[in-house]
Formats: sequence, C-alpha cells, structure tokens
Amino acid sequence: MNPQPPARTPSDTELLSTLFDLGREMMSVLDIDELLAKIPQLIARLTRFSAFSVYLLDESRQELRIAYAIGYPDDITPTLRLKVGHGVVGAAVQEGRPILVNDIRLEPRYVGPLRNMLSQLAVPMRRKGKVIGALNLLHEQTGAFTSQDEALLRQFAAAVAVAIENARLFESERQYVETLETLAEIGREMSSILDLDVLLTRIASLTKRLIDYRTFGILLTNDATQQLEIKLAVRYGDEATSKQVKLGEGLVGWAALHKEPLLVPDVSQDPRYLKLVEDVRSELVIPMLIKERCIGVFDLESPELNAFTKEHKELLTLLASQAAVAIENARLYEEVTRNEERIEKELRFAQRVQMALLPTELPARLRDADVAGRFAPAHELGGDLHDFLAPEPNSLVVAVGDVSGKGAPAALYGAFAAELVRSRTMRRRYAPDRFSVSGVLQAMNTILHERQLEEYYCTLCYAFFDFKRRGVTVSNSGLPYPIRCSGDECGQIELPGVPLGSFPGITYDEITLPLEAGDMFVFCTDGIFEAMSEDGVEFGARRLCDVIRQHRAQGARGIVDEIFEAVTAFRGHARQNDDMTAVAVKITR
Repeated sequence: MNPQPPARTPSDTELLSTLFDLGREMMSVLDIDELLAKIPQLIARLTRFSAFSVYLLDESRQELRIAYAIGYPDDITPTLRLKVGHGVVGAAVQEGRPILVNDIRLEPRYVGPLRNMLSQLAVPMRRKGKVIGALNLLHEQTGAFTSQDEALLRQFAAAVAVAIENARLFESERQYVETLETLAEIGREMSSILDLDVLLTRIASLTKRLIDYRTFGILLTNDATQQLEIKLAVRYGDEATSKQVKLGEGLVGWAALHKEPLLVPDVSQDPRYLKLVEDVRSELVIPMLIKERCIGVFDLESPELNAFTKEHKELLTLLASQAAVAIENARLYEEVTRNEERIEKELRFAQRVQMALLPTELPARLRDADVAGRFAPAHELGGDLHDFLAPEPNSLVVAVGDVSGKGAPAALYGAFAAELVRSRTMRRRYAPDRFSVSGVLQAMNTILHERQLEEYYCTLCYAFFDFKRRGVTVSNSGLPYPIRCSGDECGQIELPGVPLGSFPGITYDEITLPLEAGDMFVFCTDGIFEAMSEDGVEFGARRLCDVIRQHRAQGARGIVDEIFEAVTAFRGHARQNDDMTAVAVKITR
C-alpha cells in the first residue's frame, strides 16, 4: 500500500482568501443569535479546538459574560461572569491583545470551569478602538495553538466585532419600531378606559411591557394641597401604603414642580432624594403634562445603580403624555357622571378644562409667523378643536377640527382627537416618514374608526409650515377649505377629504404651497361659513374672503377678531347654531 502524502500547509494567500470568505459570510447575518452560533463553525475552518466561547463586555459593570459557548456545561454559561483583568480572557480584554497559553497547568491566571483543557487562545474583539468582548478557544492537548493561529484569530476577531455591532444595530432598530408600535397600542388601550382606578392599575401593567421595573408609582397632583398623592404603588406586584409628597420636595416633587424628567443613576449622590422605599439605588421620574400643566408623575425605582437609561426616559415621556390625557379623560368622565343634580356645575368645570386644553400662547422661539386662534362654543361645551405645535426647529403645525354634534360627548371626543393630533405630530421627530402630513390624518382615522362611535366623526385640516424650506403642506379631512392670501390673490385652497372615523382604510391627499413674507392663511370651522342671518342667509366663503382681504394688513389676532365681529354683525339677533373656530397664520418674514 502506498503511504499517504503528508497534509499540505495552506499558503498565506489561501489563508487570506479563507479569512475574506469567512468575513463575508458573517456580514450577511444580521440576527445576533444566529451570528453567535455561526462564529465557531467559521473558526473551525481556520484551526482546531475542543471548547469555544464568545464573551461580550458590559461596560457599565466592567464585566464579561458568555454570550455563546460550545463544550461548556449548560448550567455554567448563564451565570458565569468575569471581571475585566480577571482570568486569561479578562487579561486579554484589559490589555487589548491576544494571549496564547500552551499549558494551562502552568498559567496561574486560568480560572475557567473546564479543568480538562490544556491549551488556551483568548483574542479580544475590537471595534473602532474599543474592546467589545473576546473569543476564547480551548484544547485538550498542550501546545495546540500556534502563533499563526493567533495571527489569524486576531484578524478574524476584528471582522466578528464589526458583524456583532451591525447585528446589534439592526436589532436596536427593529426593537425601536416594535416599541413605537407597542406605544401606539398602549395609547389606544388607555384611551378606552374611563374608570380612574382601573386605568391606573392598567397603566402600571402596560408600563411593564416597556420597562421591567421593580418599584413603580403613579402620583397625582392635588392642586388644593399642593401635594403629590400616591394613587398606585407597586413593588413585586404588591400595593404599597399611601404617601404624600409636597411639590418641590424629593425627586418626584422636583420633577413635578419643574415639569422635567429626572434620571438619577445613583440616588445617594443626589441631595434631593427622599428615602421612601428601602434599598433604592437609582430612580427615574417622568412628569405627566397637559399643555405645560403637570397632573402627576411616574416614579420608577431600582435597587441597582444605573438601572434606567436615556431610552427609558424617552419612552416613558411618550407614555406619560398619553397617560395624562387618559387620566384627564377618566377624571372628566367621573365628574360628569357622578351626580345628575350637579350636571350644570360639572359642565362649567368641563368648559374650563376644554378651554385650558386650547393653546394659550405660541410655540416657543417662533419667529417666522404670527399665529392666533379663537373659539366660541354654541353651548357650554363644543366639539371644535385647534392647536399650534412646533415638532421640529423652524416649523409650525396648525390643526383645526370640528367634531360632529355638540355638548359634552362632542367635547370628550374632541379632547381625544386633539391629543391624537398632538401625539402623532410629536412623533415626527422619531418617525418622520410614518407621520407625514397626510399620514397623521390616516393614523387618526384608523384609531377613531376603531372606537366604533358611528354617530360621531371629525373633520380636520392639518397644515405643516416649514420655514426653513419656505413651504406649507396641507391635508384636509372634510373641514371647509382654508383661505390663502398671497400677493394679489385671496381664495380657498381646494382640498377635499373624508371625515375622520367614518370609514376604515381612507387615504388623504396633501398639497404643498410656497411661503412668502406677508402671506396669510386662515382656517375656520363650518360654524363660521354656515352662520345664518335672521333672513336665513349663510355668511359664506365670499364674505369671509372679503373680511380677510380688507383687514389683511393687521396681525393674526386682529384678523381673527375681525372675522368674529363680522359674523356676529351678520347674524344679528339670530341664534348661534354651531361652534365657531378661526385660526390665522401670518408669515412675517
């Protein structure tokens, strides 16, 4: 029998080609678990090993954990932790260089659980100058790894680091989209609950879907006592005893008074902290705001340092804004339904709430436009709504809407629709493609139709003024056409649309117009256009255009007041038969 020829040693060119192929295979994997499982399969094409593990670095704790392993007992890897600098792997990460051990029995730093191994090669993974973890190869024979293995694994580890970072980024983006969808789902569920106690309990449960908290509390502001009262406190699923905190005191009082979120990684270093719960090390406090008014706070506490992140703060800020409206709606519902004998008083209270929810001042730092609005309900409460928002720098959103019907039901429906406008507008900064001008109307239509209130619908005109690009984009869902005065022209912007909540799956058109200094835009509900004189004649669009053209030199407030005065004079002694809203936007530069 002829002897077998000796195994051929791969050339440098072949090794480089193999490394290139392995790197390309890794880059095609974006699932982190699939990627980790593929790494040892690819390394096996470069060298032999008896056991293998991927360690990832937790920078905040300066600790390494096994993310994936082969040849380790199943009960070891979930709990095994290595401090940076400890053991051969920890030393390789600390020093930022590979460490090759030919005989583990002679290596005092070896601390691994596999005592039957005799050779070790630990290679740190670097990404942009930072070590993110290490590859760890073990063999049952001494001298199993060579300097060539070390050089190859150093190159391979660099490619692994890039692949892991790419997979992490992909996972982060996927989780972010899922989180936004979860927030939308949570918002819809909260808005459907009108019992305050049930709502607060449900908020605690829903928050758990976003953050795995240990201690969570909801404190509501008592305006009479100027205190925050704990309405719900959960610790390990149990309700805690009631406590009160004065506004301005402690972390929760400070956040409520200053209307700012507080992220405290170590409460022992913050002099504002009041010890109400044992063993708290970090805390996150989020105020619940409605039109810059704080109605309460979310309070999350943890026995661990740095338990909460900036991402947690951003997510809970969005959730708190939705919860604030749901809580206000629940409070309003309780007040309205508590006692029929007090209905008149409750209607006056609801009217104050409704007026308080309307914008009272322009968005901060608005320099390119003058904006004003005015609302006059036909009864104690009305179904009209309007808002001015600045979701991004150098921008302004104006929304004017009209809910079918009048009185308390229309007002509640309008309050909900107004918050939908606000929440969808503010999400532009996180998902501008999903919440375009027409996309806001489409999202609102879906949510309102899901409420199955067939007797109610909402017409809404939504305009996004982009002062940087000098343009305004408008979408409409059945509100009377807005009026634009530019140069010598003054007329309506013809843009029809189906009222919100009427039918599912409706899409809306949008139109973009240029902006010039001196341009005037006026948005009115049908209470203006359809105001009736004593003779039964409508005020109409032509008269409205004449009023705007005649007083165009005035500011936005003057235009709005002139419109109301003209309608009142035209109506004479005839009764106001519908809610009236007018909003004017004058481009100042």
